[in-house]
Amino acid sequence: MTGVPAPAGGSGAQGASSAKPVRGGKLGAAAVNQASLWNVANLLTMVRLLLVPGFVMLLLGNGGYDPAWRSFAWAAFAVAMITDLFDGHLARTYNLVTDFGKIADPIADKAIMGAALICLSWLGDLPWWVTGVILGRELGITLLRFWVIRYGVIPASRGGKMKTLAQGTAVGMYVLALTGPLATLRFWVMGVAVVLTVVTGLDYVKQAVVLRRQGMAEARAEAAESAREAAK
Repeated sequence: MTGVPAPAGGSGAQGASSAKPVRGGKLGAAAVNQASLWNVANLLTMVRLLLVPGFVMLLLGNGGYDPAWRSFAWAAFAVAMITDLFDGHLARTYNLVTDFGKIADPIADKAIMGAALICLSWLGDLPWWVTGVILGRELGITLLRFWVIRYGVIPASRGGKMKTLAQGTAVGMYVLALTGPLATLRFWVMGVAVVLTVVTGLDYVKQAVVLRRQGMAEARAEAAESAREAAK
């Protein structure tokens, strides 16, 4: 339970009764455990997961080159991207964090983006090497986070958020059946997305190496301190 501590000098009962929950405050373990699985943040994540097969069917509908079907696919992709912006924010703000959300949210993010990239490359709209770079980076960073998770969590950077925005914009433009100057523009937007993908990926690798070294150094220092205390 989160709340405002009672003022110094006030009675415990009065302080407890006047305490008000702080929206967006740090979550305790009890708050995390009390959050219902069927909360709005998790429901948005589930919707995003369910959108993946529907999106694929729309994108590949009628041979994959029908502008109308591609427009419907873009709408599904846009809904998925919008829910991605809101579910995590809602979970943190209203104390709706659950173990399911921690696992399902990144899976849903990568599922919709991966499905879009693979389908676009299969249709010949996007080079396979672009799909390989983006998906390879996402998989690599996920594995990297697990590699250093015992030492700490690599926070999302501003560059990472820009990368996500650039990827979503570029892929959305490729999903639409654009022609002329807009088709040229989407090429450059995708170029920016690929550059940000690589640059932020290298930055995450650097952060992971530094975090692991610091964690190992702290572990060795604690072990040495424990040995000195035991020797006394």
